Amino acid sequence: MWVDSHCHLDFPDFADEMDGVMGRAKAAGVETMLTIATHLSRHAQVIAVAERYDTVWATAGVHPHEAAKEELTGPEPLIALAKHPRVVGIGEAGLDFYYEYSPRAEQETAFRIQIAAARATQLPLIVHARDADEDVIRVLREEHAKGPFPGLIHCFTSGQALADCALELGFYISVSGIATFKTADAIRSVIETVPMDRLLVETDSPFLAPLPHRGRRNEPAFVVHTGEAMAALKCLPP
Repeated sequence: MWVDSHCHLDFPDFADEMDGVMGRAKAAGVETMLTIATHLSRHAQVIAVAERYDTVWATAGVHPHEAAKEELTGPEPLIALAKHPRVVGIGEAGLDFYYEYSPRAEQETAFRIQIAAARATQLPLIVHARDADEDVIRVLREEHAKGPFPGLIHCFTSGQALADCALELGFYISVSGIATFKTADAIRSVIETVPMDRLLVETDSPFLAPLPHRGRRNEPAFVVHTGEAMAALKCLPP
């Protein structure tokens, strides 16, 4: 059995063939998928996918790219959305200083609000970190000191310091197809230090298809390739 811990099935890339995507996932042995929210304004579309397919669950949250556009002034809306029986996480929250589509201060505010929602609901926080490791570590430590909350670092491409921080806080680390790329030796060296019981795999589809599908639109069925690559890295049977 495989689990795709992070995908975006509400995106238009899948609109015309969701039944086919679900069928291929089932054929590949993918039995559970978590479709991740990026906008409050698109929450209905995210939930609709999870309500349509019993193998799909959902989150509620605001991606750092959207922090300046979405009016997230407190955790209450997320706490309310999290009462839906198909919602099992908060986010995708975090900091992205690579694209910086939203100002850093607004990203951090949205990040902290979503942490408050994760703390209140005790649902795992889905953390996005890109070119912002030091600040993500700072915010996570400051907020964790106010009260614990579960979480994971998604699409891990960071350094050892963030991995160590995440593990110390009891978080999981989720690996995408990037970890299968020939240029990803640094990522794989960090993943080697992550205990198996704290390691997850994901597609982040429709993005970041793993080898041998790199360059194609990604989908949950392809999580098997990342899982098998991580099993080989850990010297485990596929």
